[in-house]
Amino acid sequence: MTTSGKTIKGGLLAVMATIASGLSAADELSGANTAWILTSTALVLFMTLPGLALFYGGLVRSKNVLSVLMQCFTIACVASVLWFVAGYSIAFGEGNAFAGGLDKAFLAGIGENSLSGDIPETLFVMFQMTFAIITPALIVGGFAERMRFSAVVLFSALWLLAVYAPVTHWVWGGGWLAERGLLDFAGGTVVHITAGVAALVAAMVLGNRTGFSKTAMPPHNLTMTMTGAGMLWVGWFGFNAGSALAANGDAAMAMLVTHLSAAAGAFTWLTIEWIRFGKPSALGAVTGMVAGLGTITPASGYVGPAGALVIGVTAGIVCFYATMTIKQVLKIDDSLDVFPVHGVGGILGTLMAGIFASDQLGLFSGQGYADGVTMGSQVGVQLLGIAATFAYTAVVTFALLKIVQLITGLRVSPEEETEGLDIVGHNESGYDL
Repeated sequence: MTTSGKTIKGGLLAVMATIASGLSAADELSGANTAWILTSTALVLFMTLPGLALFYGGLVRSKNVLSVLMQCFTIACVASVLWFVAGYSIAFGEGNAFAGGLDKAFLAGIGENSLSGDIPETLFVMFQMTFAIITPALIVGGFAERMRFSAVVLFSALWLLAVYAPVTHWVWGGGWLAERGLLDFAGGTVVHITAGVAALVAAMVLGNRTGFSKTAMPPHNLTMTMTGAGMLWVGWFGFNAGSALAANGDAAMAMLVTHLSAAAGAFTWLTIEWIRFGKPSALGAVTGMVAGLGTITPASGYVGPAGALVIGVTAGIVCFYATMTIKQVLKIDDSLDVFPVHGVGGILGTLMAGIFASDQLGLFSGQGYADGVTMGSQVGVQLLGIAATFAYTAVVTFALLKIVQLITGLRVSPEEETEGLDIVGHNESGYDL
C-alpha cells in the first residue's frame, strides 16, 4: 500500500491489510464499469449538446432558431455550475427523506480516490450532472419563441435546485420514494414527469404564442430536427443503459429494450398518421421515437424485450392522442409538445414499469419484484410516485415562474415576439438571407 507515494511499513501495513481484507468488492474500482460510465456520460451530454438543441432548433421558426440553441447551451453551463455548488449535495447528500443536506456542497470531501460503488464518485457526479443538464433543457420546448432569455436562465437555475434536485433525492438519493420501492430506472419521474409538467405550467402561465391556432407555425428545418433526433436516439443508450452503473447484463438489456421501444414508438406514430392523413411525416416519426424513448426510460432496467415492444407501441398511440388533445382540444401552446410526449410518456412508463417488471407474464415477463411485493402493491407505489412528482412539480414551478416574473418579467413584448428572439435577445440571426 502507499500513502502520498511512500510505502507503509511494519505493523501499520499489517493493520491496513487486515482492514482491506474486510472490504467488499464494491469498494474496489472496476475498470470495466468505469469505462462504460465514462462513455455513457459523454453520450448523455451529447443528447443535449448538440442533440436536443438541434431537435428543438429545427422545430421553431427561423427567426427563433438561435434563441433555442442559446437556451440549451446556456442551461448546460448554468446547470453544471449549480450541480457542483449545491445540486449534487441536495440530490445525493446525507439529509432527510425529502432532500439531501449540504454536506457535499462544492463537492466537499470528494477527491480523485473517492468511490461511489465501484466507480469514481467524480464520475458519478458527472454522470448525474448530465441528467441535471438535459432535464431543464427539455422544458425549453414548452415556452419556446416567447420567453425572455434572462427569465429562461433564472427560472432554469431556480428550478434545478427547487424541483429537480429534491425529486432526484426522493427517487435515487435514498429519499421517501426510494424507501417505498418506486421503480424508476433512468428518470420517468425524475426527468420526464418533472420536465413535462413544468413545460405545461410554463406554457399556461406565459400564454399562447401570438397567432397560435390562427397562423400555421411549421418547423423551419426538419433536416436539423431529424439530425438532432438521431443524436437523441443514440445518446439515450447512455441515458438508460448507463443507469445500470455497470458494464453487465442489466446494461445490455436496458440498451436492447430502449432501442425496441424507440423503434416501436416511431413506427406506431407514423402509422397512425399514415392511416389518418394519408401520408406519414418525418416530424411524426421523430416525435414517436422520443415518445418511445421517454416511456421506456423508467422501465428499462426492469422489463424484457416483449414488454418493451408493448410499451413502445402504447407510447406511440397514447402520446399521439395526448398531443392532439393538448393543442386542438385544450388549445394550450406547449410549443414543442413537451408535456404530451415527455410528461405523458413518463407517467405511462412509470406505471407500466410496475406491470411489466413482473416475472409471471410469460413472454412479456421482466426481472421480477422485490421479495413480498405483488403487482398490485407495486403499481400502487408507482401511482404514488407519479402523483407526488406531478403535484410537487406543478406547484413549485408555478411559484418559481411568478417569482421570476417579478424579478425580470417572463415574456417578450408582442413587437419583440414578431421580430424574433434571435435579434431581440442576441442581436444575431440564424441565417444570412
